[in-house]
Amino acid sequence: MDCPSEENLIRMALRDIPDVALTFDLGQRRLTVQHPGPAEAVFARLERLNLGAHLVHTEPVPQSGIQPASTDETEARVLWTLLAINGVMFLLEVGVGIVAQSAGVLADAMDMFADAAVYGVALLAVGRSAARKLQAAHLAGWLQLMLALLALAEVGRRWIQGSEPVSALMMGVGAVALVANVACLWLVARYRGLGAHMKASAIFSANDVLANLGVIVAGGLVAWTGSAVPDLVVGSVIGLVVLDGARRILALR
Repeated sequence: MDCPSEENLIRMALRDIPDVALTFDLGQRRLTVQHPGPAEAVFARLERLNLGAHLVHTEPVPQSGIQPASTDETEARVLWTLLAINGVMFLLEVGVGIVAQSAGVLADAMDMFADAAVYGVALLAVGRSAARKLQAAHLAGWLQLMLALLALAEVGRRWIQGSEPVSALMMGVGAVALVANVACLWLVARYRGLGAHMKASAIFSANDVLANLGVIVAGGLVAWTGSAVPDLVVGSVIGLVVLDGARRILALR
């Protein structure tokens, strides 16, 4: 484990094991699992992720030591908050992206729209079975795949036809989006144990923080070099990151 995305993939792989609680130490690449079943059942799922998992130690844990899951009401409240944040940021970034002629900002807006769709789909899965939650996660993955391809097509068009991105607007909206996505990541990180659809949301939010930093850096490079190439590069990278996030979600079983 060396990044939030790997942590979220692990949580998804163990999503339907009853009464499971996970504690991650990313610095030491160590995972502690508390659950009432055999260790082999967990280890077999971790091996299939090809993250280099190996069993270090097992010991009995009383049932009372396993953390309970949050309620459906709490899950729905968090999802509505995430949906509102991403919906507002999508509208803001589309407007700024058009005015600023920024492929990076428009690609990030597509990412925000994909996330809003994720949270909308996740709301439909609240209180439903693990299988239904996995279906919701897969639907979100297909939506993200479609929007990633649209973002990459727009970047390709700008490579061919040219653009003059406004660096100040890029950095400004990038900073606002960064604050919004850090808030989303903080919220969803508290409830990643609720099902595959919530864990999908965690993957997207972690990717978004990196995308926002890329937009800010690209804006600075556009100002420094006077070239549109940094904006086009970051737009391409964001599109590919969104595409990879969709691949990870669609690979869940």
